Amino acid sequence: MTFSIKICGLKTPETVARAVDLGASHIGFIFFPKSPRNIEPADAAKLADIARDRAKVVAVTVNAENDDLDEIVALLKPDILQLHGNESPDRVLNVKAVYGLPVMKAFSISTSEDLKKLGAYECIADRFLLDAKAPAGSTLPGGNGIAFDWGLLDALDENLDYMLSGGLNKDNVADAIKLTRCTGIDVSSGVESAPGVKDIAKIEAFFEAAQTAIAAARI
Repeated sequence: MTFSIKICGLKTPETVARAVDLGASHIGFIFFPKSPRNIEPADAAKLADIARDRAKVVAVTVNAENDDLDEIVALLKPDILQLHGNESPDRVLNVKAVYGLPVMKAFSISTSEDLKKLGAYECIADRFLLDAKAPAGSTLPGGNGIAFDWGLLDALDENLDYMLSGGLNKDNVADAIKLTRCTGIDVSSGVESAPGVKDIAKIEAFFEAAQTAIAAARI
């Protein structure tokens, strides 16, 4: 299986182009007004055209209604819908049926109890994304720059297809790849100079560290 590297929360042509040039397999656009990474569907569509055919385009939403998804899907034409809220298994099935797109379901992880929720979504979600649970007081389900205890993931089925997210950066991504069985990594705040502001130098450093670790894991 090819290892995935997803850069999420992109908002400028320069960062999209650089991420794809460096080897990003997925680029994510966030449609959540409370996030500093929020973007309008029409603006995201223009950015996606830079990367399309080289990377998968991911639309990230949080408990979005169909009216919002209608606009996002029509304008962005994403390859994948990432549901990052409290969407039920039935809601995931409904989204897949309505839009005919694969769904990546995100989960907020803090304890082993949180991992038990995945069972109801197996054979429904096309892929999982495991993120750190938001700290008290945060209004964001992701992008908070914190990691969770990766040791919890030892209990998962070794064949489970999931991306690891939450607090990843150039300094810890190698350990994340080495210590977990993730099939992909997702970064957002770890390559920013300020909330919502991607930093090309940090993107480059992250990719260098990640790709070195991926190569070492395959030896």
